[in-house]
Amino acid sequence: MLASSESALGRQLRARTAPLGDVFAWLSALYFRGKLTYARRFATAPGGVGTLVMAPGQGLRPPEWGISADDLRAMGRIDIESDAFARPLRRDAEQLGRLCGPEARVVLLGSIATGKYVDPLLEVFRDRLMFPETFVGRGDMSRGGLLLRAARSGLELAYRPLAGAIRHGARPPKLPRERRSRPAAQ
Repeated sequence: MLASSESALGRQLRARTAPLGDVFAWLSALYFRGKLTYARRFATAPGGVGTLVMAPGQGLRPPEWGISADDLRAMGRIDIESDAFARPLRRDAEQLGRLCGPEARVVLLGSIATGKYVDPLLEVFRDRLMFPETFVGRGDMSRGGLLLRAARSGLELAYRPLAGAIRHGARPPKLPRERRSRPAAQ
């Protein structure tokens, strides 16, 4: 008997029900998994809005939003430094701003080093757009590991406003290796 090599996520993509967050976590491994785990642990917002994912060409979507393989291919054709990416992102950010109100802080767990994500969000949220201050100088994988550790420990990172912040800096020391506990011998 031959075993099926198709994964559950592959079947969900064919059925147009694959959760956006799960697909992105599979594609980018540690980095997105860290962002999603952290956001699910700490996101709080008025109106029931918590964690949202930037979906190229689609704007902001909940991580549970079902997509298909065709949707994923269409997102892959969107240049993230184009109007096709920024316009829907800005539209949904404006809607989010109205829904959450003028006092709500919005935390960006994505790249802060370039304007591709930051510029459209700063236009809408200005000084309410926050980021984890320990992101400065860290690469994707380091940020992913940092976010996973914070989520596991239950200690939320400190945030600072992105407007006017130093977004480039010296690379911080590598995160220390975590000790894995071994299961007790029986």
